[in-house]
Amino acid sequence: MHARTMATAIVVATLLSCLAACGGGGSGGTSVPPTPEFDAADFGAGSADITNPYFPLIVGSTSVFEGTTDEGFEHIEVMVLNQTKTILGVSCRVVHDVVQIDGEVVEDTYDWYAQDLDGNVWYMGEDSSEIENGVVVSKDGSWEAGVDDAFPGYQMPAALVIGDEYYQEWYEDEAEDKAKVISTSATVMLVGGTTYTSCLQSQEWNPLEPGSDEYKYYAPGVGLVKETQLDGTQPIERVVP
Repeated sequence: MHARTMATAIVVATLLSCLAACGGGGSGGTSVPPTPEFDAADFGAGSADITNPYFPLIVGSTSVFEGTTDEGFEHIEVMVLNQTKTILGVSCRVVHDVVQIDGEVVEDTYDWYAQDLDGNVWYMGEDSSEIENGVVVSKDGSWEAGVDDAFPGYQMPAALVIGDEYYQEWYEDEAEDKAKVISTSATVMLVGGTTYTSCLQSQEWNPLEPGSDEYKYYAPGVGLVKETQLDGTQPIERVVP
C-alpha cells in the first residue's frame, strides 16, 4: 500500500494490534481518531533518513530561527542528531529543538520523525519540557505513537494537493495539531534578502488552542524557512544556514 492520498482515514487494524502490543489503549477504548493511515510495513530500513525535499533532515546540521513575538525575542535552534529511536517497529530520526525567549531557555524538546517508502515524513512523537528559571515545570504535549492511545501523523506528505488537510499528531486533549496545504508556489523573501521560490505554504494549527493558526513556508531542498501569524505579523525566520 504505497499509493496514498492525503485524505484522512481510519487507522487500520495493523496499527491497533501494534498499539496493543506496545501497551497502548491507556484510556480503555477511546475512539480511533482520523489520521493518515499508518502501516509499519510501509517503511524500509532507511526510515530514519529523512530526504523529503520540503523537510530534509541532514544529520549533524543545526538550523537557527529568530524573530520578535508577543513574548519577546525568540531564538530557536534545531539540531538533527546522529541518533535514532524505534517506535511502532520503525526507526525514527531524533531532532533536538531548544527555544529561548530573550536569552532564557523556555522549551527543550526531542522530536522523532520517520520517512516511509513513498516519501511521506511521519511525526512519531516528542519529549517536550517547558522550562522556567532553568527548571522543568511541565511535560504537557509530550507523546509517543503507540503509547496511551497516541497516533502518528504526517509532518510532511510526499504528495501536496492544494486544500488537503491532515493530522500531524494525535494524542487526545494533549496534541492534536493539523495542517492544510495552501500553496506550492509561494515566494518568500527573508529580512536578510534571501529569497526562496516554489515554496510550500501550509496553514497549521492546534484545535485545542483557538486562534493558534499560523502560516509556515517550506523551501524545496531546505525545509522550513519562515512562519507567521495569518495576518503576516510576528514572523520567525530561518537565519542559519
